[in-house]
Amino acid sequence: MSGNDVLVTGSSGLIGSEVCMHFHNLGFRIHGVDNNQRAAFFGPDGDTRWNQHRLQRQLERFEHHELDVRDRAGVMALVKRLKPALLVHTAAQPSHDLAAKIPFDDFDTNAGGTLNLLEAVRQHCADTPFVLMSTNKVYGDQPNNIPLVEQATRWEYADAAFAQGISESLSIDQCLHSLFGASKAAADLITQEYGRYFGLHTCCLRGGCLTGPCHSGVELHGFLSYLVKCNIEGLEYRVHGYKGKQVRDNLHAADVAAFIDAFRKNPRQGEVYNLGGGKDNTCSILEAFEQVAAITGQAQKYVYHDQARRGDHICYYSDLTKARTHYPDWSIQWPLPRIMESIVTMWRQRKTSASN
Repeated sequence: MSGNDVLVTGSSGLIGSEVCMHFHNLGFRIHGVDNNQRAAFFGPDGDTRWNQHRLQRQLERFEHHELDVRDRAGVMALVKRLKPALLVHTAAQPSHDLAAKIPFDDFDTNAGGTLNLLEAVRQHCADTPFVLMSTNKVYGDQPNNIPLVEQATRWEYADAAFAQGISESLSIDQCLHSLFGASKAAADLITQEYGRYFGLHTCCLRGGCLTGPCHSGVELHGFLSYLVKCNIEGLEYRVHGYKGKQVRDNLHAADVAAFIDAFRKNPRQGEVYNLGGGKDNTCSILEAFEQVAAITGQAQKYVYHDQARRGDHICYYSDLTKARTHYPDWSIQWPLPRIMESIVTMWRQRKTSASN
């Protein structure tokens, strides 16, 4: 491998762009793969060209590749040419709800695209660490079988075994996933298998709510970013079931990039990590309304629908024990209040730019 090229798929997205910036700052040449498929999935609000153009302006060693990960020949040729020092795969169809309407696009992107990249690495640069941005949705609705207690503003685990959240030992089998969860589980398993069977340096990062100011948040994907956008623009946020007390852990994209860097330095084979903000960075939707309103001074408009999304988690946050044990030098640098403030600042700036 060349030793100085990093290949990032989904480079115009939240995690992809943060990874690009992180490794560019370390002196690497960055190759971003993105074809703005998010706009095709979610419409104009999901467009990420603005982020692509930002990277092209700000990063002098960044090269954009207009390539779809479903293009097997194109993926193979690019990986063969670059033989990157690291491949970070963040490109995906990311919506739990949308997958049911576009099942072939969903599976071909999430599972097929991942297989294309893995096989390209196996054939042309087998020493390259490969990181898949997986998802906590691979657990399906299994977390909903954990006993819960209802509190004033949130649901919380009643079982002391889950005091620090959900670990990687939770089964992903025999439960309802959504088609998105199933396609990502396929990608997750094939990534593990290329590590275990072929000996590649692979890991799956099962993300919780990964967030930050570079997120093009939309209703179907990007919980915290979209919630802040609704608050800033005075839009009505739709709450789906569970009394608005469903809980998520939130992790800034910069902390994700830092963990990927730790894996690059000491790669393992076929590993899986639950990677979210952990218990300290949790909030329910109701709590997020209050915390964002405290920053903006504007109460959240919302409407409640007493019908939860199928397979949606009532309470989910990541047990970070394994990640911290394997990579003790990694730690979360972005507490939740700081994350929220950064997202508020971003949406205010975008609102001002749009009105000028």
